[in-house]
Amino acid sequence: MPTTQEHIAVDKIKAAIREIPDFPKPGILFKDITPVLKDPVLLNQVVDYFYYQLKDKKIQYVAGIESRGFILGAALAYKLGAGFIPIRKKGKLPGLVEQHEYDLEYGTDTIEIHADAVEPGARVALIDDLLATGGTAAASCKLLEKLKAELVSIQFLIELEFLHGREQLPTLVHTHAMIQF
Repeated sequence: MPTTQEHIAVDKIKAAIREIPDFPKPGILFKDITPVLKDPVLLNQVVDYFYYQLKDKKIQYVAGIESRGFILGAALAYKLGAGFIPIRKKGKLPGLVEQHEYDLEYGTDTIEIHADAVEPGARVALIDDLLATGGTAAASCKLLEKLKAELVSIQFLIELEFLHGREQLPTLVHTHAMIQF
């Protein structure tokens, strides 16, 4: 039976997220979505949840941030009938790329997107599993801006509200998280 918006059990999805202390370094409490991903019912509900958020927004591409954003983004793109764009760590994409260096909660990093990933004005939704300090998502927004994409929505499975990452994101773009901690 297909999932309807009313049948999505956000509380069960939240309960399935496990916490791993001191990963990837001491003091970090990692939110592990693996239990959600391995449960076919919960995974389908997560994808359906984002689908219902975006189904009327005429999304042409879903951009997923490495690596868990790939899992959610590719499935969502399929369901929306859209293309998928990977946003990857430096050195992982072949060919001509745009890149952006940024700070994150435990260091710095650089992400890249193919220079020809989208045509100017293309309607894009950005997705990742987690919004923490907002550095990775903000850098991804800057990459899409460099390509002159129309960023329609930013979606997260989890938002760590106490880190105020949303403040780093474009204020005029619809931003939504399924679950808040």
